[in-house]
Amino acid sequence: MPAPLNEAEYNDSALNLQSFLLFLLAMAAGALAAVLLLPAWMPNLAASLAGDGPKVYWYLSRATSFVALALLWASMALGLGITNKMARLWPGAPAAFAIHEYVSLLGLAFSLFHALVLMGDHYINFNLLQVLVPFSTVSYRPTWVGIGQIGFYLWLIVALSFYLRQRIGPKTWRALHYASFLMYLMGISHGLMSGTDTSTAWAQYFYWISGGSLVFLLVYRIAATITSKLEANAPKPAPVRQG
Repeated sequence: MPAPLNEAEYNDSALNLQSFLLFLLAMAAGALAAVLLLPAWMPNLAASLAGDGPKVYWYLSRATSFVALALLWASMALGLGITNKMARLWPGAPAAFAIHEYVSLLGLAFSLFHALVLMGDHYINFNLLQVLVPFSTVSYRPTWVGIGQIGFYLWLIVALSFYLRQRIGPKTWRALHYASFLMYLMGISHGLMSGTDTSTAWAQYFYWISGGSLVFLLVYRIAATITSKLEANAPKPAPVRQG
């Protein structure tokens, strides 16, 4: 097994806190610009934002949920690839770690937008408290929505651990990252059981391909670890005496 990233590689590839805050500010500014400018450019979109039953908020929530899940899948695939030769051959361990971090943060932003935009939907009719507090959405599948909310907070903890690694230590940092598997299961369960696109063929293909690829990478990682330990513990042949 290749050795894990050392401290210098982690520090060189990780964002600092200032960059993280600027990233969130840029995301908020982009979302605000989209809300203000797109309706003016697209009359049909402006019409769907108004009236007694605006549908654009529901459409945006559905779309961004799959974007968030896809980014979560990419982040986890990169994370698994970092620990084996796949990521070390291309694009390289430090680059893979940096992409892994950026993709995770971007997915977190899409996940937050997926939840907050539902406050504009008159059918769901969520308020800010229901969006933020797990299992409080009594009007719409509270169990599965709550599981998704817990998964979001778990994702937030894992993302913040990038900036607390020096304080919590490498072992705690890695232990927190193992929670990503639970976070992914929560996200998939939330999408399957509370999403309205679950029955469509394209959504089922997405769930099967993304989930199956992560299972493959995890099995490969476990098998490589076992093989490496067996090779390390195998008795070495005695040297042949010359002459």
